[in-house]
Amino acid sequence: MEKVIIGIDISATTLDICRREETKKDFFTISNSISEIKKILKSLKKYSQVTIAMENTGRYNWYIYEALKDFSYTVFVINPLHLKRSQGLVRGKNDKIDSERIADFASKNQESLKSWKPDSESIEKVRFLFSERNSKVKLRASLLKQQSNYKLMQSTLAEELLKMNKEEISLLEKHIAILEKDIENVIASHQDLKKKSELLKSVPGIGKVLCWMMLIKTGNFQEITEPRKLACYSGVVPFDHQSGTSIRYKPKLSFYADKSLKSILHMAAMSAIRLENDLREYYLRKVAEGKNKMLVLNNVRNKIIHRAFAVINKQKPYEKNYINNLVTS
Repeated sequence: MEKVIIGIDISATTLDICRREETKKDFFTISNSISEIKKILKSLKKYSQVTIAMENTGRYNWYIYEALKDFSYTVFVINPLHLKRSQGLVRGKNDKIDSERIADFASKNQESLKSWKPDSESIEKVRFLFSERNSKVKLRASLLKQQSNYKLMQSTLAEELLKMNKEEISLLEKHIAILEKDIENVIASHQDLKKKSELLKSVPGIGKVLCWMMLIKTGNFQEITEPRKLACYSGVVPFDHQSGTSIRYKPKLSFYADKSLKSILHMAAMSAIRLENDLREYYLRKVAEGKNKMLVLNNVRNKIIHRAFAVINKQKPYEKNYINNLVTS
């Protein structure tokens, strides 16, 4: 039978699908539900080779991921920025066109793309709960900003609005606490995750939020297995900027990074240099040598990542004065 490539443009309620068979293409739309998705996936069994491509849209991918567990198709989950940069100059945009572009991108780049594999059930639960927690944290931050506006208004209406605002924040904080407790319960119920969580938290600067993010972003250290790859992913590794012999700039950080992880790493680095540990000693020593503070702080972020992988690989908690036997022997 023929080979087929499926490009899927995902939204909250619908999936726009482009089905590409060699030069032939057809389009259709279904609801974003597990039952509808499974019907489409079952209809693809008649093909000898099935490739499915979609963008990573966060929680909107959830139903597709669930449905795909029962099938063995080749699946690519594409970074939206990667797709956008590959298109060059384009005109026009709608869901149908986007699904076609995803299918075309998968067709041209199949050999270089990394196949998607489902996470373990425990990691999926942690990822989903963490996503819900983050949405409520962002909403709380928005409500906190509103408070300053209400305080400037000297009226009864402002007092009523401020009261409502505080009640909403209080409720959000309760929900955030429940979600964080649920995340810890999931981790505690899985021996491997529990062990890795304890190891990560032994590293100076790594608290519960960064610990959860590292477990999620690395797929429980199964998808990303090297510290440099995570450092690159989180935007703490500088890259050279050079062209010929006349254009040469200082190495600088890439803008193409996971901003949320980079932000949490920055907070972890700030926390680490306030505590009594070797990272603080390193920071103070380099600043005293005249190094730029932000450059040194970025190096601390990088060191935190490398220490995290070290404790996971060695299966031992972090030790400040650890001596490598290979060096001393």
